[in-house]
Amino acid sequence: MTEARGIPQRRTFARIGTFVAERRGLVRDYFSAISGAGGRLVFSLAYFIALANTLSISEFGMFATASAAGVMLSRILAFGFISALYRTATIRPNLIGTFTAGFLLLGIVSLPFLALASFGIYLIFFAGTVPLSVFSAIVFAEALLWRPVEVALIVNNGLGKFGRAAILAILATALRALGAGLFMVSAQHSIWVWSWFYIGANAASLLLAFGWFYPRQRLRLRIELYLRRLADSIYVAGAEVLFYLQSEFDKLLVLAIGGPHLAGIYAIIMRLVDLTAIPIRTFSMMLVQRMMRAPDLLSRLAVKSGIEGGVFLVSTLALLALGIVLHFFPNALGRNVSEAAPLVALAICVPGLRNLVEYQAELLFARGQTAVRALNLGLLAALKALLLTYVLTTIADTSKLVLSLNVVFLLLYLASMLLTYSALRRPAKAI
Repeated sequence: MTEARGIPQRRTFARIGTFVAERRGLVRDYFSAISGAGGRLVFSLAYFIALANTLSISEFGMFATASAAGVMLSRILAFGFISALYRTATIRPNLIGTFTAGFLLLGIVSLPFLALASFGIYLIFFAGTVPLSVFSAIVFAEALLWRPVEVALIVNNGLGKFGRAAILAILATALRALGAGLFMVSAQHSIWVWSWFYIGANAASLLLAFGWFYPRQRLRLRIELYLRRLADSIYVAGAEVLFYLQSEFDKLLVLAIGGPHLAGIYAIIMRLVDLTAIPIRTFSMMLVQRMMRAPDLLSRLAVKSGIEGGVFLVSTLALLALGIVLHFFPNALGRNVSEAAPLVALAICVPGLRNLVEYQAELLFARGQTAVRALNLGLLAALKALLLTYVLTTIADTSKLVLSLNVVFLLLYLASMLLTYSALRRPAKAI
């Protein structure tokens, strides 16, 4: 009887051992990837502290807003063909050289469109506050220097080389932090001087990325392959522009309606919120790769709700911990940041809700539903513009304004959830 009772127990341990063994590679890959996120988090924080306490709050607001616009505009580069390059690295790595050539070709073709869109954004949001030379320098650094670095990261992740991608992410972010440190000890501290340091740091990252980390394959142009994927890439580019528009539009509106100083305070708070998203994006990236191979991965409600609950909990606890530190030590992140320190904890739900909207957008990309993703992001961008315009024009008190952001992002999350999970009921698109 004792031996019989021991058999189910041994079977249970055997099943657990098999489960762990089957997922050992996944766990190893995740920790390789998250190590890059952890290193990036440390250097991102150092970069933020150095820059936020060297520029004035108003100039930091101008830079953060121009940088957000540059990130959004950078998605026009190569008309979104980076998505085809990522799918190729994930599924058909032998074609990386061919699709890299396509990215370079389409990158050159897209430059006039990028320049025209940049000038339009400048006239609408920045003409009265940021010099054109400064705006152009920052957009150049984001779109033509940093975006290709992200391409190298994306390709390495697509190949499953998470360790190499992690090292590149750490080194590239460290170079930005080094640039901010050199700027801090320089003789002049204007936003114009910083824009040149920023270009230098991003240029060094670009040389590092393609000199040491990009896979070596012969470049071959195959126009017919690119044309076949161009429509999907344009959908992705449009969706990415709309995603960053709805993600960063708050900074543009705060600058346009509230002015540079309020934009600086707001940018400091949202930068701290952004830091909570770094580990979440690593998880989303790996989930997207698995969904490309298994589109029905999230078919069960328990899995969906469990992942969303985890994303919200991790994001909220991260900001709560930061808020507690700044409550007791308001100067922990520097003199300029201390002005925004009492406001950080008021945005307690914003990181989780914001990260969930971003996560849901990635689910549609993973299933190849790029047109639906673009439409959803456009609707969310319009809703966010309406909600934030109302908040900024009716609430004068900064504390109440930050507190109201919890409601704004809750409404955005509910809209995103409705749009995303309605779309996920449809069949996945073949990749």
